[in-house]
Amino acid sequence: MTGAEGRPAAICVTNAKGGTGKTTVAINVAGALNERGRDVLFVDLDPQGNATEGLGLVEAYDAAPPTLFDVLTDPEQRDALSDIVVSHPEMDVVPSNIDMLQAEHELTLANVMAKLAADPTLDGDPAGLAPLTINAGPSTVEGDHALDALHLALAELETDYDYVVVDSPPFYGQLTDTAIYAARNVLIPALTEATSERAIELLFDQIAALEDRTGISITELGVVANRVESTNEDEEMLQWLETVFSDVPVWAVRKRVALQRSFSQGESLFRYDPTVDMADVFTDIATTLDERFGYVEEVTA
Repeated sequence: MTGAEGRPAAICVTNAKGGTGKTTVAINVAGALNERGRDVLFVDLDPQGNATEGLGLVEAYDAAPPTLFDVLTDPEQRDALSDIVVSHPEMDVVPSNIDMLQAEHELTLANVMAKLAADPTLDGDPAGLAPLTINAGPSTVEGDHALDALHLALAELETDYDYVVVDSPPFYGQLTDTAIYAARNVLIPALTEATSERAIELLFDQIAALEDRTGISITELGVVANRVESTNEDEEMLQWLETVFSDVPVWAVRKRVALQRSFSQGESLFRYDPTVDMADVFTDIATTLDERFGYVEEVTA
């Protein structure tokens, strides 16, 4: 069974607050799904390429075009997504690239072009913005927004996957909205500290605004409380998360050096050292996702 429209089940791991360990969570969720026998495509949408580095694919970050930037900003190159997929022992990866540093600017202007073209009451010529972009132009933007670039590119994939896991940028903007729009399902990493409350509230606002603007529905799959320690603040924040997200699971990932070491080795915990206790938490996340998306049996190698 797959997600909507016969596509792979897609998950966006997102939280605009920096330092939540978002990329580590994304890699280990993907690793856990792979451990259960699922075919996973990991998409690194963060221009900084942290996941690309954390999967041992640093050279791909400096690869020549076409890159993920071209796939997202030039409709004629959407079918190039399959060509830039890189193999990893645990999953296939669409790496980020240094060109992605221009993606936020490009997609922002593409969105403005779409708004101007769709609303005749707005004063402005979309063509006037074309000299400010690299790939995007009035003829490349359809509809009243340009947030569907990744969604459309994933539809061009030549390989069938069970899951697509998207690691979003650690900031609010067009790229993050593009990631959420493509996935329609979010998994939220959060730290068990008071500053997370504001970050969660802002994420709720972002999701509500995206739903209102595009007419899509976005599902919260659960929260991963990350780097949890044995302090009163941590325990109080766990209780707060469980109250706020009473309808979805809240998983607690305790702080472990092995998680950082596996990242440094370019692999998930399951390949680095599956005996680490936190592997069980990520296995539970993967099992819950399988149940949610209809993959009820674990596939053995």
